[in-house]
Order: sequence, then C-alpha cells, then structure tokens
Amino acid sequence: MAGPTITVVDTPEAVARAAAERFVTLAREAVTARGRFAVAMSGGSTPRALFQLLAKDPFRSQPAWDRMEVFWGDERSVPPTHNDSNYRMAKEALLDHVPIPAARVHRIQAERPDVAAAATDYEAEIARVLGGTPGGPPPALDLILLGMGPDGHTASLFPGTTALGEQQRWVVANWVPKFNTNRVTLTYPILNRGAQVLFLAAGSDKAETLREVLEGPADLPRLPSQGIRPAAGGPVWLVDKAAAAKLKAAR
Repeated sequence: MAGPTITVVDTPEAVARAAAERFVTLAREAVTARGRFAVAMSGGSTPRALFQLLAKDPFRSQPAWDRMEVFWGDERSVPPTHNDSNYRMAKEALLDHVPIPAARVHRIQAERPDVAAAATDYEAEIARVLGGTPGGPPPALDLILLGMGPDGHTASLFPGTTALGEQQRWVVANWVPKFNTNRVTLTYPILNRGAQVLFLAAGSDKAETLREVLEGPADLPRLPSQGIRPAAGGPVWLVDKAAAAKLKAAR
C-alpha cells in the first residue's frame, strides 16, 4: 500500500485551484471508465473555495455534471437551511450553479431526531446508488474530499470518539463531547475504499497537527486523520506553505 502523497503550494487559493483541476480530471476519467462519478463532499473554508471555483469557468464547463452522484463525508445535526450545514455550503457554493439532477444529490438527513436511523438510512442510500450490502464490503467512491481540523479530526471522526473503532458500518452517528452534539459521519471502512482520497489543508493553525499526523508516531485515538489509509493508495494531501511549515518532507 502506497503511503501519502504531499503536494505543497503557496496559498489557500492555490490549494483550491489544484483541487479543482484534480476534481475535473478525476470526473472525466470516472465517467469515461464507468459512466458516472461518485464524490463525497467536505465542509470547511478550503472546500468552499474549491466549490466556488468549480461553479465558474473554466472548470464549470468541463465535468459531465449530469453523470455525478454527490454524497457527503459527514453532516452536523442541523437542518439543511442552517448556516452550519455542510449540505447548505455545497449547495450555495456549487450545486445551485451546475446542472446536477436533484436525484443525484444525496444529502445526509442529520437533522432528524433519531440520528442513528439517519446514519442507517444514509448507508442504505449509498448501497442503493453505488452497490453493496450495508455492513458488508463498501463500494468505492471515485473521490473523497476531506479536511483536517487543528485537533486532527477528519469528517466527523473526532479524537476519542466511538466511531474511530467502527469496523463494519459505513455510516454512523457519532457523539462529539467537544461540541455536545451528535454528528453523522462516514467511517474508516468506506473512507479507505475511496479510489482517491484528497485532503485539503491550509493555514498555520494546521502545521503542528499535520506534522504529527504525517511524520509523528501512530496515535489514532488522538489523531483520527492518521486512520485514512486507502487500500488504493494515498491519501493525497494538498496543502499550502503555512500548513506544511513543520514538515520535514516539505523542506
């Protein structure tokens, strides 16, 4: 299994542009090979910048948007109209501006009172669209976009939370004591099945954690991003100079 690939660019804007270029290339390749492109979106400021680029030319005119299946890596327990909703962010930054059929946009209904049922239903939705049996070997998304928080979390896999130990379910409700709330998140089994997993990280507040994740000893309970080890190889990290400042590999 190949280890992570690290690409360092100058600025957060350059991270978003490099990610947009990779997005359209992977979309074209997937549609050519399989007739569709299945992507898991991420929340956060860098993905927002990526989505805003994709919503405009020259990127907007390149992918076959009507062949995409859009999923999310995680969602907060808020309505889809809430400012904190990952779905709302992607909708306003990208989905409202490109011709993706509504039936191909698969939102996590994390605002439901029973978040465990919402997670189970989302797993079933992934299986319906991409194949597989919930709880069995997961299907491979063509691209999974991830970020990394200063605490080392990714998706809604937070340090010390129960979802870190999940080995079968593809989607779970995860209680996050730090925020005193539940999140719905994809788990390591399906995240590590991604054909390409792309981390986007920018800013000096990520530098020490990025060094620990990529160059420090294994400490999964504290640094959940270390658990992303796709069977297909990678992940790929696109980071700016500020985030990469403490990496030996970037010097």
